[in-house]
Amino acid sequence: MKEFENNIYKGYIKMMTNIVVLSLILFMSLSFWIMSMTASTYYGSLHPISPWRWLFSVIVPVLIAFNGLKKKSLDHTGALGGVVVGFILTIANLSFFTSLMTFFISSSKLTKWKEEEKKRVDPEYKEGGQRNWIQVFCNGAVPTELALLYMIENGPGEICIDFSRQYTASWMCLSLLASLASSAGDTWASEIGSVASTTQPRLITTWQRVPIGTNGGVTAVGFLSSFLGGSLVGIAYFFSQLIFVNDLESSAPQWPVVAFAGMAGLLGSVIDSYLGATMQYSGWDESTHTVVSQPTVRNDQQDDFRKAWRDLHELMLSEMRRTRRSLYISTTILYDDQF
Repeated sequence: MKEFENNIYKGYIKMMTNIVVLSLILFMSLSFWIMSMTASTYYGSLHPISPWRWLFSVIVPVLIAFNGLKKKSLDHTGALGGVVVGFILTIANLSFFTSLMTFFISSSKLTKWKEEEKKRVDPEYKEGGQRNWIQVFCNGAVPTELALLYMIENGPGEICIDFSRQYTASWMCLSLLASLASSAGDTWASEIGSVASTTQPRLITTWQRVPIGTNGGVTAVGFLSSFLGGSLVGIAYFFSQLIFVNDLESSAPQWPVVAFAGMAGLLGSVIDSYLGATMQYSGWDESTHTVVSQPTVRNDQQDDFRKAWRDLHELMLSEMRRTRRSLYISTTILYDDQF
């Protein structure tokens, strides 16, 4: 009887918590809408954002982040960072949102795929991935910045990618898509290639065979996976355009974004592998028979210090990779279109 009462009490607490959270989300959405209306009235040239868009931009990222936290795809800081990134991309353009969700969901599923094999290959493997705010920042900082610039240039809303009509906004859309596609391609290559390839990886710089898990090691399966990962993000963007954009008939064809995203995923993976081969340490630990990312030491304090330094180095390198890939792809688009 007591256990039954406790279950009822827990259910009541959960229900009240959900009601409070939903009320706060509604309050935030209405507050944002009021500020949008006020700014539109004051400046005159701004278009107010509908309350439904505000509500969707707040509630959906919160629900997805909560689900990621529950399934251990994110830790608490990663969930908070994901809400911020998701909110900005969603309010800017729903095509950005669908691309982001495609990357996040597919990468989370692949991270959990064949976990036991990945644990044997990578001694630092975390269950479910458990990405923190820094990892979310490394993957989402460039898209978030581009989404903010897109809103400054064009305002919130969906547009056709057409350089003859909206040159700057189209460039920003493709840059953001390239950033997400390259992140997806890199993740797919790492998560699939490490356990699905039947051949030993080769170092991308010298083409010598290396153990599984070596930074800069590549396989044909990894390259194919990176292309497919980027293409999936492009497909999500393309179908979002078909659903949310009204003037597709009079605009340039949108289907090339799929091939563009696929190539961005492949190129991102190649650049990531090259930087990993030339700028990251890889060694073989005889005691665990696995590849390690730092020299093995015996002193615990030294080990903790070097681990912290390695984590900081890898995160900074990861952000540099994302930024360089996005800038390279974006610059290529810009100059190819001009010349």
